[in-house]
Amino acid sequence: MTHLSVEMLAADATAPITSAGHAQLGIAVVAGIAAIVLLITKFKVHAFLSLIIGSLVLGAVAGAPLDKAIASFSTGLGETVAGTGVLIALGAILGRLLADSGGADEIVDTILAKASKRSMPWAMVLIAGVVGLPIFFEVGIVLLIPVVLLVAKRGNFSLMRIGIPALAGLSVMHGLIPPHPGPLVAIDAVGANLGITLALGVVVAIPTAIIAGPVFSRYAARWVDIRPPENMVPERASDDLEKRPGFGITVATVLLPVVMMLAKALVDVVVDDPKDTVQRVFDVVGSPLIALLTAVIVAMFTLGRAAGFSKGRIATTVEKSFGPIAGVLLIVGAGGGFKQTLVDAGVGQMILEISKDWNISTLLLAWLIAVVIRLATGSATVATISAAGLVAPLAADMSTTHVALLVLAIGCGSLFFSHVNDAGFWLVKEYFGMSVGQTFKTWSIMETLISVVGIICVLLLSLVL
Repeated sequence: MTHLSVEMLAADATAPITSAGHAQLGIAVVAGIAAIVLLITKFKVHAFLSLIIGSLVLGAVAGAPLDKAIASFSTGLGETVAGTGVLIALGAILGRLLADSGGADEIVDTILAKASKRSMPWAMVLIAGVVGLPIFFEVGIVLLIPVVLLVAKRGNFSLMRIGIPALAGLSVMHGLIPPHPGPLVAIDAVGANLGITLALGVVVAIPTAIIAGPVFSRYAARWVDIRPPENMVPERASDDLEKRPGFGITVATVLLPVVMMLAKALVDVVVDDPKDTVQRVFDVVGSPLIALLTAVIVAMFTLGRAAGFSKGRIATTVEKSFGPIAGVLLIVGAGGGFKQTLVDAGVGQMILEISKDWNISTLLLAWLIAVVIRLATGSATVATISAAGLVAPLAADMSTTHVALLVLAIGCGSLFFSHVNDAGFWLVKEYFGMSVGQTFKTWSIMETLISVVGIICVLLLSLVL
């Protein structure tokens, strides 16, 4: 989102679509979120529909005319999809090429071949971090589960000793690092610098993934000592391929968009002159759209052609990548609509007015809001989008680095304590063959560790930046 858009957002917040008082707005927020929670958890309504209904409930309770509530929702949905939809699609293409070409398997096999038994949990968190960079969490799980199960079985490891590091690496990437949907939408909502957010996100992600992954897995393996379920080992993509891309070129392709975006952030810091030719070039080269588009085009050759794919098969792979993200795009868009309804109703301004007398860090406040919405809805993406909309006015007077940290604080909060209303909870439970209680002891605690360690790292960074 441009600086102009942030100003418009702030202007919207100061001129709400309702004239409701704080009490009525507070009740409206609770009613809107409660409607979403009940519809998703009790009545099993899809999150997309739940967010639409929740937005209308919010507007109605806040006293907004129905046509204005609908207009707010539609505006938010359109802006969110326009801002992040193309990036999500490009990320999905890159992830699909990585998976179908056997590039992901090449990364996995190479690292595991060089890892000793003692370093295996560390190898797993590294693999998950690299593979999970351009890939959605659910896709990453499907990709890595065969590896986790095979390594645990062949090395005679407890499944948790290998599985928790892999899950931690994927989850940290999903919550904190662009181009994943949640961080992208939060960056757009609060007007953060993507390159700086990416750089600081990596700084926060590394210690967080280590503590919640290899370190915590020692305790998780003692609490839940289970072996890999025999019936849950799916086939790997590269099993049917005659050849696959090399390790070096695969890693280089995956990291290409990250390097391009980080280069832009570095030039912004060093040059700091919008009229400078070098900075203008890097503003284009390092924009997420160009960075991801470049990576996709490069991947067609370094991954697709290297795996022996014909032009037709590459085109088919690209086409297949869009199916799984349809639901994600709808939920992200509807979340943006809900966020805009919150903003236009004046909720963000209300929080700004109420919290100015609180002796609490803005970063901690953003984290707490995301935690509450995460616990209620079970969706990290919904928590991120809603929290970003609520705290966006607070970013107006913050420095560039602190706005980036605000995004990371929201991302950390969105991962707090995954439980029965989160699809990821059931995905992990079924793949690892655990009971509900065992999933709480391992996966849920791991997610909470990521959230808590992450916000501690964010707060520490805020003291020195």
